[in-house]
Amino acid sequence: MGMDRNQIAKRIAKEIADGFCVNLGIGIPTLVANYIPDNLQVMLQSENGLLGMGPFPKKEDLDPDLINAGKQTITAVPGASFFSSADSFAMIRGGHIDLTVLGAMQVDEEGSIANWMVPGKLVKGMGGAMDLVAGAKRVIVAMSHTDKNGNPKLLKKCNLPLTGVHCIDRVVSDLGVFDLRDNAFELIEIAPDVEVEQVQQLTEGKLRIAENLKTVEL
Repeated sequence: MGMDRNQIAKRIAKEIADGFCVNLGIGIPTLVANYIPDNLQVMLQSENGLLGMGPFPKKEDLDPDLINAGKQTITAVPGASFFSSADSFAMIRGGHIDLTVLGAMQVDEEGSIANWMVPGKLVKGMGGAMDLVAGAKRVIVAMSHTDKNGNPKLLKKCNLPLTGVHCIDRVVSDLGVFDLRDNAFELIEIAPDVEVEQVQQLTEGKLRIAENLKTVEL
């Protein structure tokens, strides 16, 4: 039922326009890079200090010193630039990132997001997520619609520690595409083979169905 991780990423790639500077988070967001059309000039930014990330390296091209913010080995495209983490965050906080795509544990109907920790578990910190949701021009969440126990992740109110408040523009889950409007999740596209009733059953937050609801084109 619904879309798999790659299909979610493929749908989100359609949000990217020519000339965009894009930051992709860990997990499903990373897969978005695989579906950016070749005819678009897009610069992928990593908050550890790289603008112009390329695809993951082949074994013979592996460079352990060239990594993204998730500590994965990467490549750099022609014209890429390297700079300090301080300059990278100045870029993010200055509003120069056109789009960021992040994973989430929870999103609520007010557009707030919790994506960095579960109480009682040891974590290093939220990394650049707090700055990205506050500084990027547009914020999209890529996520499964429910947790591993089948509980909704689109909530009336997040109950995990927040990353940012009133900052999410759109959510793409395995069940569909949702815009955050007027303190509600508006379903604008539904995944193939998914019924509206299923989405309603698995969404805790206020759900509104768009009048011109479409099926996600994959």
